Amino acid sequence: MRIALVATGGFDRSGRERVIPALLWLVERLAHRHDVHVFVLRYYDEPCTYSLLGATIHDLGRPRGPIRQARALIHAMRGVGSLDVVHGYWATPAGVAATCAARRLGVASVVTLDSGELVSLPEFGYGLQRTWRGRTSVRLACRLATIVTVCSESMRTRARARGIDPRVIPFGVDRRWFESVVPRAEGPPWRLLQVASLNRVKDHTTLLQAVSCLRARGRDVRLDLVGEDTLGGELQRIASGLGFGEAVTCHGFQPTDRLRACYERAHLYVQSSRHEAAGVAVLEAAVAGVPIVGTRVGYVADFAPARAVSVPAGDPDALGGAIDALLGDPSRRGRLAEAAGRWAIEHDADWTAAELERLYERTRFR
Repeated sequence: MRIALVATGGFDRSGRERVIPALLWLVERLAHRHDVHVFVLRYYDEPCTYSLLGATIHDLGRPRGPIRQARALIHAMRGVGSLDVVHGYWATPAGVAATCAARRLGVASVVTLDSGELVSLPEFGYGLQRTWRGRTSVRLACRLATIVTVCSESMRTRARARGIDPRVIPFGVDRRWFESVVPRAEGPPWRLLQVASLNRVKDHTTLLQAVSCLRARGRDVRLDLVGEDTLGGELQRIASGLGFGEAVTCHGFQPTDRLRACYERAHLYVQSSRHEAAGVAVLEAAVAGVPIVGTRVGYVADFAPARAVSVPAGDPDALGGAIDALLGDPSRRGRLAEAAGRWAIEHDADWTAAELERLYERTRFR
């Protein structure tokens, strides 16, 4: 097949910095058997074409606005010849541009909703459902698509509430990067890990308050935060104000090849997000054998209660209590880690590529 993937960004030439790993893992596998062209809407300032992981990347040079994006995409697609299927990742801008281009070219299209398409969190300025334009973009992408997919059952529930009936296809991880046989020494100190950009939606403030609760109960916990800091050091200042700044380490963005060591040190993976469409770091933690506790969104909502412990979002007492209970119950930690790891390995990047190949084959003949 000749497959077009349309993305907003995440395909740096390096294949290492400023990338979306789950998309790279998918493209690498599809390119082994198919002719894959990736069209990127908002990354490099000037149009360029290069090879990455066996695929051809066409960066369109940041065309502004949905009409220019669709026109630039149609022109670029015509330049590569006939296509069998077009897949847009995120409803906007990629999904809207991808489905419009597919309609114009007479090609089947797939749109994956894997971000804030179906939520409204006005207190954080987040979610496409906050505005008329955002809601319209999501409806348009889903209406024009031949088929819509999401990555979690949690996201499918949100989609169905808005009249969308998607297929669930998780974007699995390349387990070679995360599987580990290094035994973890029991705490204390207990190491908690979160891998996510430091931003309001991830709600690290609730996580810091939960850590404060744990320390008040006498738990010697250390928190490792991995991800780009978009808050200008605010979390470090909060931790210092709560009296445990030395127990929190912000590691900044780390490429995939450095993450295994982070997971190998962790006793628990902790999610504090107000929203996750899925949350690929949860799958990374699962493959690495780290027990998972977190807010009831994305994969954590799907996994609970057999593969993870979930609590309501925005409740530091509940999060701290759940962490405390797990730290005190090693047999339960082991059961959760084993069950989550088994699921994540069964639904790894190889599985995702095979599922999407079957979907593309069915979709192209509709």
